Amino acid sequence: MLDILLTAAVSFIITFLAIPIILTIADQKKLFDIPDERKLHTHAVASLGGVGIFAGFVLAALLAIEVSRSPEFQYYFAAAFVIFFLGLKDDLIVLSATKKFIGQLIAAAILIHLGNVRIDSMHGFLGIDELPLAFSYALSYLTIILVINSFNLIDGVDGLAASLGIMTMLVFGTYFYMAENNAYALLSYAMCGSLVAFLIFNHHPAKIFMGDSGSLMIGLVASILVIRFINVASVPGIKVPVTSVVAVGISVLFLPLADTLRVFAIRIFNGRSPFTPDRNHIHHLLLARGLNHAAVTLVCLSVNIAFLMLTWSARSLGSTIVLIGMASLALSGIGCLYYLRPRKGMVITRDRSGMTELKTPSKVVTLVHETVNPENN
Repeated sequence: MLDILLTAAVSFIITFLAIPIILTIADQKKLFDIPDERKLHTHAVASLGGVGIFAGFVLAALLAIEVSRSPEFQYYFAAAFVIFFLGLKDDLIVLSATKKFIGQLIAAAILIHLGNVRIDSMHGFLGIDELPLAFSYALSYLTIILVINSFNLIDGVDGLAASLGIMTMLVFGTYFYMAENNAYALLSYAMCGSLVAFLIFNHHPAKIFMGDSGSLMIGLVASILVIRFINVASVPGIKVPVTSVVAVGISVLFLPLADTLRVFAIRIFNGRSPFTPDRNHIHHLLLARGLNHAAVTLVCLSVNIAFLMLTWSARSLGSTIVLIGMASLALSGIGCLYYLRPRKGMVITRDRSGMTELKTPSKVVTLVHETVNPENN
């Protein structure tokens, strides 16, 4: 237990110390995420928090995890570097959805073919157990990419992605600790410590955003943990056996996964790319009902925890029945949000005092002073 606490403490301290430095550099270099008609923040904010998260997480994990005893972790860290630099480039320069998808495929390939992060059984879900090899690979790619993007897409209001990430890491980390699978517990708590430190600066009104470099990283770690959980939690002889392991694993990530699948389905149904940005996510719907950022984060986190507790209490029914029930409840809740009349409101965007935006293709925009000629007014 001491090694887990030390790992979480190290990652927390590194991230906590790194973010003020990142804020200073962002301010000096004028690197900010500028609000537009799709974004919810109303002033320029640095979006490089993922750098601090990555620094704390990777350094603490490398110090704590013995790669010689768990050789698959060298591939986990390799995939993490791919995802981090992919996200960082997208934070600084706008990447097309195709390039982001290719980068995610590369990271998934490293995990699946080298790290053996693969779903080889459905554990009774829909009456299916062992999977054919080709279907196993396809499902593993789909799961990893879906989970990675789910945290990226849920990162829409202050504190939401970080709070859901903390909850995810705590649940999986605690299970792996109880199951005496310490390497994965250390991985979980390394990320958890970094996210707790980041959340100090990310609660509303946020001083910094995690950006894609942070949200994609949370999704990558979550995909590793959920697949590992599904593969080992029902193995005979495991110290902490879990029934309906597929349903329980999905319930930990239920809100990000359900929202991503719903939004992707709507976009595809409307003839658009599933990666086309819009304002149709669950946090947008809640904000339209008059909730503020803190309330949206609290509601979403509470709903996810409620689904997890409900799944855990009903796990004896089997994954198929439990997941059908979860999907029905989720659809009912979304239906209520759609058909309840939203409050009307107005969003006013503003820049920093005395600053104007330079039109560039970059997400991170440099702000400059502009002298106004009175004769032109």
